[in-house]
Amino acid sequence: MSLPLMPKATAVWLIDKTALSFDQIAAFVGMHPLEIQAIADGEVAIGIVGHDPIASGQLTREEIARCEADPSARLRLAESSVVLPKPKGKGARYTPVSKRNDRPDAIAWLLRNFPMLSDQQVGKLLGTTKDTIAKVRDKTHWNSANIKPRDPVILGLCTQTDLNREVQSAIEKAEREGRPIPQAPVDTGNALA
Repeated sequence: MSLPLMPKATAVWLIDKTALSFDQIAAFVGMHPLEIQAIADGEVAIGIVGHDPIASGQLTREEIARCEADPSARLRLAESSVVLPKPKGKGARYTPVSKRNDRPDAIAWLLRNFPMLSDQQVGKLLGTTKDTIAKVRDKTHWNSANIKPRDPVILGLCTQTDLNREVQSAIEKAEREGRPIPQAPVDTGNALA
């Protein structure tokens, strides 16, 4: 059950202006009946100005009258006519300053080991831009001389689950489109060869 705005101030107003029981008020505002009794006794919420739930559209006079007539009835919050916006995903991923210099290394590792990943997928995994990915790929990044491909999972820039999901998605997309799936170069272990 959702609670009214400013529960304590609403409780103060309901105590002062209605004949509702402490239990009814407590159930409506999400407080304990003893807290409501302490507010009524003047021990708690001293100086809090009551908030009128009727004026704010959270309650109707009819709802208060219905609950005043029946002590076992519970107040119900009125439906809001305001349409609330829907949240859009999780939002941008925050990368600590200490790990931001590791992003180009992780980009280079993903480009080398998973060439089937699109720039959008790499950007989503690492929280970086397509421009940075392109610069690492073209070796025009300002720090390209010092970039060493390193696993983004070990660097803590993404999880293994996320990486596996994106790789699987890229493979399935390539199969649907009938494109060959690019393979990562095989490391023979011989650095001089």
